[in-house]
Amino acid sequence: MDDLLIPYGCDTVVRGLLRMRGDWLRRWAGTWLLGEGKITWPLRDMASVPVLASRPVRRFTWRARQGHRPGLQFMVSTGRHHGFESLEEQRLLLALDFSGVVEVLPQPFELHFEHADGLGCHVPDFLAVMPGGGSWLFDVRPAKLIKLADAVKFAAAEEAATACGWRYSVVTGWRAHVLTSLDHLSSQRRSLQDRLGLEHELIEAVTAGPRTFADLVAATRWPVMARAHATHLLWHRRLGVDLGKPLGDGSLVWCTSRRGDV
Repeated sequence: MDDLLIPYGCDTVVRGLLRMRGDWLRRWAGTWLLGEGKITWPLRDMASVPVLASRPVRRFTWRARQGHRPGLQFMVSTGRHHGFESLEEQRLLLALDFSGVVEVLPQPFELHFEHADGLGCHVPDFLAVMPGGGSWLFDVRPAKLIKLADAVKFAAAEEAATACGWRYSVVTGWRAHVLTSLDHLSSQRRSLQDRLGLEHELIEAVTAGPRTFADLVAATRWPVMARAHATHLLWHRRLGVDLGKPLGDGSLVWCTSRRGDV
C-alpha cells in the first residue's frame, strides 16, 4: 500500500490545535456499534475493542442528485461486498483487495476529541485488518478538497490510531498508472480453473529471470489463454510487475513464488 497511494502529511501547526494535555487518553473516546447498541470506550482502552464483531456506525444512503456516488464493492480477499461513499473510496477498496487484506470495516467508529475550539467528532472511512494481523485506519479525501476542519479531524484520527497501535493514512490520490493497472488486473481476480497447467508453465518461464509479458505468454502452449492466467497470477502476486509503469506487452514480469508454490 505504501508503494501505491499518495499519503497526506499533517503539519505541526494543525496538530498543535489538538488538546492532548493531562489525561487526554481518558477524555478522548470512540463510539462503536456492537450488537444492537452503541458502546463508547475511552481512547486508552480502545485497542481492546472486538473490532471484527462491530458494524458501521452510520448507514450508507442513496438519493437523487447527491454529489457523491456510494455503492458496494465486492472484495475477493474477504468474500463479501463492502460499502463505499465515493469513487475515491471504491478505489481504496480495490487496492486493499489487491494487498490481500484480511478484513475491512467501513465507518468503523465515531471519534470524540478535543481541539482548540472545543469538542469535535469524526468517523474515519475504513479500518482494515492487514495480512499479518496489523490494523490500518484510513480516511479518503482528494488533496484539493482538504480544508482546515478536515485537517484537524485527520490529525485527531492519526493520534487515535497511534494510541491504539494502528497505522493511519489519508489517501489523497494514487501514484501514476496504479489505478489503471489495478483495474486491469482485477478483471482476473476471481478463481480460475487451470486444467491445462498454464499457471505452472508461466511461473516456470520466469524462474530464470524476468521476461516481458508478451514473451512470457508466448512461452506457453496456449498463449491466448495464458494471458488470462498471467493476469490472475499478477493480481495474486505470484508473479510481479512494476505498477508504477503502464501495463502492457512490454512490461517486465518476474517470479515471486517459491518453487514449492507452483
